[in-house]
Formats: sequence, structure tokens, C-alpha cells
Amino acid sequence: MTQRLHLVFGGELTNPSKNVFKNVDDLHIVGIYPDYESAHHAWKAEAQRTVDNAHMRYFIAHLHRLRDEETPASPTEELG
Repeated sequence: MTQRLHLVFGGELTNPSKNVFKNVDDLHIVGIYPDYESAHHAWKAEAQRTVDNAHMRYFIAHLHRLRDEETPASPTEELG
């Protein structure tokens, strides 16, 4: 079975319309998860916990794609 690791992390952005962190030293590493479903569950919990702060954002990084350079990027990865 192929392992597809996902990292959930977040932090305060400089501007809610951009993906630039205010201070990368203050990033919140939620954890590394063995599949997208559990990563999404953790992401959703953190996003809902910080919903009152418009500058806070959480992300799911597909760590398994870092190991396979041949895998094409998804459309969401191309957003920038």
C-alpha cells in the first residue's frame, strides 16, 4: 500500500488576500497524517477554531508529492 503523507499547518497572514505569513517562526504545525481524509479533518478543526481571526489560515501540504517529482501538480497547487 502506498503511503500518502499530508502535513497540516497554519499561521497568521500579513494580508487575508495573500498567502504570506506574518512570522514563519510562529507557524502552527498541527501534524502529519497518513491520508488526506484525516488531514482534512485536522485542517477543518483548526480552521473552525480560528474562524474569528480573518488573518489565520491553515493549509494541507501533500508531502507524498515531494517524493515523486513525476506527479503533476493539482489545479489548487497552481494558485498563487
